[in-house]
Amino acid sequence: MTRQHTGIFGWLLALLVAGVFCGFGAWQLQRMHQKEALLAQVPPSRAVAVTLDAAMRAPQSLHWLRDRLQFLPGTVLLDNQLREGRAGVKVYQAARAQGGAVVLVDLGWLPLPANRQLPVVTPQEGWQQLEGLWAPAPSSGLALGPAMSAAAQAQTWLATRLELPAIAQHLELAPSALAPRVLRLDPTLPLGYTRDLELLPNTLPPSRHLGYAVQWFAMALAVLVIAGVLQWRRRRRGRLS
Repeated sequence: MTRQHTGIFGWLLALLVAGVFCGFGAWQLQRMHQKEALLAQVPPSRAVAVTLDAAMRAPQSLHWLRDRLQFLPGTVLLDNQLREGRAGVKVYQAARAQGGAVVLVDLGWLPLPANRQLPVVTPQEGWQQLEGLWAPAPSSGLALGPAMSAAAQAQTWLATRLELPAIAQHLELAPSALAPRVLRLDPTLPLGYTRDLELLPNTLPPSRHLGYAVQWFAMALAVLVIAGVLQWRRRRRGRLS
C-alpha cells in the first residue's frame, strides 16, 4: 500500500469515527429537546380529569386521568430503576377501559436485594377506579438486547425497557390497543407500592444530555484534528526524505 493510499484510508477511518461520535451527540441533543418539551408542559389539574379514551385522542399531552379500568393478567417488572440510591424494579400491569383501550399502570417501585432475586408481586384484579398522571414511559436509552424475559413467577416478565410492541405481544394484546403512554398512579391510592409523580424519574435532566452531546461533538472534532496533524507530519517527513 502506497503512502497516498495510507493517507486516504486514514482519513476515511477518521471520518467514519467522527461520524459515529456526531451521531451519538445528535441523539443526546434529541433526548434533551424531548425532555425540555415535556417539562415545558403545564402540569394538569386534578380537577380537570379525562378518561382513558379521551387521553388516547390527545396522546402527546399531559393529562390527569380518572377512569374505571379492568386489570388484565400479566405483570411487567422494569429493571434498573433507582430510588434514593437503591436499585429496584417498577411494577406495571395492564388495565383496560370499557372502550377497549389498554394502558400500562405504574403500580410503583420495589427494592431488589443484593442477590437480585425478583420480588413476588400480587397482581391487581377486576374493575377498579383509578387515577393518576398520563405521562411518557421511563426513558429506555440505547436499545441493546431483548426487551423482555420471563421471570420465575407465572405471567411475570422482567423488562430492560418498556418496548410497547413487545409488551403487547407477551400480554397477547393487539399492538394498536396498548396506549403510547403509561398511567402514573396517584400515590394516595391504597394499592400498589412506593411511587411518586415526577415527570423525569430515574433519568438524566436536559442539562446532562447537553453536556454529553458537547463531549461527543468534541471527541469527533478531536479525531479530525488528530487525523489532520498526522497527515501534516506524514507530508513533512515525505518532503524531508
